[in-house]
Amino acid sequence: MSETLTCVVRQPSELGECPVWSVREQALYWADILAGQLHRLDPRDGCVSTLQLPEELGCFGLREQGGFIVALRTGIYLLDAQGQLGERLADNPSGAEHSRFNDGRVDPWGRFWAGTLWQPRDRNGGQLVRVDAQHRAQVVAGDVMVSNGLAFSPDRAWVYHSDTPNHVLYRYPLDADGQPGPRQLLREFPRGSGGRPDGAAFDSAGCYWSAQFDGGRVLRLSPDGQVLAEIQVPTRWPTMVAFGGDDLRTLYITSSRENRSAEDLAAWPLSGCVFATRVDVPGCPEPLFAG
Repeated sequence: MSETLTCVVRQPSELGECPVWSVREQALYWADILAGQLHRLDPRDGCVSTLQLPEELGCFGLREQGGFIVALRTGIYLLDAQGQLGERLADNPSGAEHSRFNDGRVDPWGRFWAGTLWQPRDRNGGQLVRVDAQHRAQVVAGDVMVSNGLAFSPDRAWVYHSDTPNHVLYRYPLDADGQPGPRQLLREFPRGSGGRPDGAAFDSAGCYWSAQFDGGRVLRLSPDGQVLAEIQVPTRWPTMVAFGGDDLRTLYITSSRENRSAEDLAAWPLSGCVFATRVDVPGCPEPLFAG
């Protein structure tokens, strides 16, 4: 694993999240959730372009036919490459008044999964909804406060799912059609300075890379949840990772500066930026939404 981590986007996001590598374009997309912006980085020249959306953008996926599927505060929509919203596919299952969409991605079967976070933080009101290629929506899981860390193992046997403020990582077994079985507790993260589990991605060896929000690091976990390695990040608030580059061995890391004090930002001036480092084990190509 490389010891060198570089800042590849210095213009900070308020809440950078959901990095997705487009193999087709050889470009990195990511969301600034609170700004409602979808950014695109061309690593060849460092150029960043932005699509402005009308609501907070929790997560998104790339579509087979071009454009995106996006989870905004009020629901899940299609979005064309020019940033125009199309068909609304699903409502926010937790209700837009007290929740918004957060983490999500496309599964290996071409369906889009997106989870909500419960903003009052008084109960586990977050839910996980799935939209298939026929644009049918179904709530597939719940009982989390902040849905996060959604990732599918490369053998298609498991979907992992974290609950950030509750410091837990779950997994669900998947059958041959990608239907989730009963939830299993995989790991509880200690409360303290080590951080709590945020966004994540699997590498091709079946290990799970989890950004540790408020911990300033990214952990590589074995399939059974044991820590194998860690990467220190020059901000306390990394949010998610994605594998990119022509060999999928560049690990991109997004981060947040949301609600940070002037003192916090003076101590961690790169908060909200995007970072990259080289890793030994490649990731997996991100699936495309089939609908």
